[in-house]
Amino acid sequence: MSDKNNNAPQLDPGVDDAWVSVIRKMDEAYADLVHSQVEVEEKNAELQENKQFLDSVQSSMSDVLIVCDHLGQIQQVNRALEMLTGKLGDQLVGSHFTDLVDPRFLQKVNGLINQVRVQPVRDCEIELQGVDGSVPLSMNCSPRKNHRGRLVGMVLIGRPLGELQKAYIELNSAHAELKLAQERLVQSEKMASLGRLVAGVAHELNNPISFVYGNMHALQRYTDRLSQYFDAINEGQSRDKLKEMREELRLDKLIRDLNSLVAGTMEGADRVKEIVNDLKQFSSTQESEKTVFDLTHVIRTALHWIIKESKQPVEVIDLIPSDLKAVGHSGQIHQVVVNLVQNAVDAMQGCDQQCLTLEAESFNDRIEFKVSDTGPGVCEEDLSRLFDPFFTTKPVGQGTGLGLSISYGIVSEHGGELRILNRDEGGAMAILVLPTEEVSNV
Repeated sequence: MSDKNNNAPQLDPGVDDAWVSVIRKMDEAYADLVHSQVEVEEKNAELQENKQFLDSVQSSMSDVLIVCDHLGQIQQVNRALEMLTGKLGDQLVGSHFTDLVDPRFLQKVNGLINQVRVQPVRDCEIELQGVDGSVPLSMNCSPRKNHRGRLVGMVLIGRPLGELQKAYIELNSAHAELKLAQERLVQSEKMASLGRLVAGVAHELNNPISFVYGNMHALQRYTDRLSQYFDAINEGQSRDKLKEMREELRLDKLIRDLNSLVAGTMEGADRVKEIVNDLKQFSSTQESEKTVFDLTHVIRTALHWIIKESKQPVEVIDLIPSDLKAVGHSGQIHQVVVNLVQNAVDAMQGCDQQCLTLEAESFNDRIEFKVSDTGPGVCEEDLSRLFDPFFTTKPVGQGTGLGLSISYGIVSEHGGELRILNRDEGGAMAILVLPTEEVSNV
């Protein structure tokens, strides 16, 4: 028994250590493999999540997205382009970008592709061939480079211009209509001011026209008498007969009256001409060069017409010096003065005392014209709004709210000032300041 036990093989301790070491290395390699596998799966999950995120972003974009290589071959598109072209992404990938472009814009697109090699392209308008026809886009094109900075492609993002263009057209149309309406309102206000003067002008014209009319009737009667006398001369009537006719027709008195009748008729015609010229100057819409004009005449003409037309007795204190000279368009300043005087008269309606005071003072380079009334004045909160378009303190239907706004614009264009304030003694005062020489920045 003892011999058998002694003959059994004995394990070398060094071999045992080698096996243990191998097993340990295998365990470590397996652990590293498992760890690497976990990391790969985590990275894969992260990449998948990022891909889903990017896909969701691209599919949510309303703008068209096209990713191309450096030759223009499509590599990726988004949902917006698929809907625009009616083709799936698989059908678009691999085709050339220019296949989607309307033929009219091919030359422009080729230039765009060449330009993007140098710098990005911004807001380039092109049209793509869509399902329902060409679709205008505002295209931005940026270069796509690799980690070495070499150009490997480009990214194109296009925003459809259909709705933008439609909105722009509608906005432009609305602006044009508003501008036209404003011009009509301005002209309407001017004609309304002119209409307020018609009655006064009619009275003003009536006197000289009646005078001319009466003189012409007298001249017609005198012409008939002279014709009878000259006919008698042509017929060879005797001297005694002609003398009798001369006394009967009262030709001596007729001849003495001729000069006065003609002079009176000419005076009446000149007065009519003067009134018509004032009226034409006021109503004219034509632009002309600024000239020196008689502001005193403009003020008194406007005052005379308004007071003639006024239905209420107004006391007028005229402190305007003679021969005030200003620079500008006399017709436009006439309109301003008419508005200021008319507003003052209107403000005094129903007041016990109705007194209108006109003053003017000339300085070296300007003239200050003041219109004061004895009305109730202007509310403090309304003073800052008096020159706003369509703002009026008058009852509905009695004012457009454009008179002072237009007047303010006219005065500003003349390089002057227009202010309205309340007087301490009651009522309001309008102050118009005009230059007496051409203003360079007007």
